Amino acid sequence: MSERIAHEFDDIRPYHDAELSDVMARLMADPEMADTLLSMKYPRASRYLGWVLRPMVRRALGREFGAIRTVRDFQLLLGSELKALLARSDTAFTVSGIEHLDRDGAYLFISNHRDIAMDPAFVNLALHESGMDTVRIAIGDNLLSKPFATDLMRINKSFIVRRSVTGRREKLAALTTLSRYIRHSILEDRASVWIAQREGRAKNGIDRTETALVKMLALGRDRAQPLGEAICELNLVPVSIAYCFDPCDIDKARELHERQTTGRYKKKPHEDLASIYKGIVGNKGRVHVAFGPPLSRPLADDDQVAAWLDRQIVGRYHLQPTNVIAWRRLYGDDARVATWAEAIDCDWLAMEAALMARVAGENEAVARIFLAMYANPVQSLLDLGIEPLDRVDRL
Repeated sequence: MSERIAHEFDDIRPYHDAELSDVMARLMADPEMADTLLSMKYPRASRYLGWVLRPMVRRALGREFGAIRTVRDFQLLLGSELKALLARSDTAFTVSGIEHLDRDGAYLFISNHRDIAMDPAFVNLALHESGMDTVRIAIGDNLLSKPFATDLMRINKSFIVRRSVTGRREKLAALTTLSRYIRHSILEDRASVWIAQREGRAKNGIDRTETALVKMLALGRDRAQPLGEAICELNLVPVSIAYCFDPCDIDKARELHERQTTGRYKKKPHEDLASIYKGIVGNKGRVHVAFGPPLSRPLADDDQVAAWLDRQIVGRYHLQPTNVIAWRRLYGDDARVATWAEAIDCDWLAMEAALMARVAGENEAVARIFLAMYANPVQSLLDLGIEPLDRVDRL
């Protein structure tokens, strides 16, 4: 890598192994990280006993982080913790479509977006378990409200999407640098990248690709290169992630309801960090990651690329029983939905009770938004007029 290229990406790239010693020391000495972990895990006790618990947390962090020397060390730690968490919560994790990928290939994985941290984490787990390298992860700077969060993300192979820049020229410069970094990662470093199909989570459960994302991906190309060719050479792989339960479902429904009734929603301080924590530790039931085949031919424009991604991501979404239950409660019976439901093996009455218990006590408007969030993957298949593309056994 040339010196010029190296410095061009310094502000957004993940940390290198040589930088980890200083970063880990900074993290273990950061009182804000210990306090934030305490307030999330023990919200009541931390108010009154923080002075007692804080040293215990910092010692625990020292034990976990003390042996980390490389990015791989850090990711192996995260992977083992994730697998232990899935085992404790009895979460079934399944994968399909991995056969579409070359073990030594470099891809741009574009997925639907349900959970801030867990979407790329599950993609990484699927790749790692298949003997492939983990991805570089695109993450918006709006999520990095504290310095320790930035450090943790950049250790975990995350690179920063500068969403907070203002001014047309500054935004274009930031997007071009981002595009060049993604292109450099895949074509030069031979490192795969994960990015969501849209900015922010699809809180309503409607998975659609923003054409602005496709346009951004083409910004870093040579001016003489056609857009379709520039996009195709990035080895786009559609990824569809399906959770039986969304740990942040009620929070999302309340936010959407507030937006509908007042026209706005004001986030609480560091709300995104709280969502990350809830998404990690919350009950997910079953999780499935479906990989589609890489884009194999140039498409004419950004609209066609987005439409191709949409059909792949929606079509490969592994319908969960909660999706079908929510759709039926909202819309009744349908022959196509009934056929799809027959492929799902579960205790339907128990699953429906578990789903509705999550929204118990909410007003009717919030409950309807909640159900629509779960029902929309089914509705998207109906709207696009396609059948589920992945036929895999339901656990």
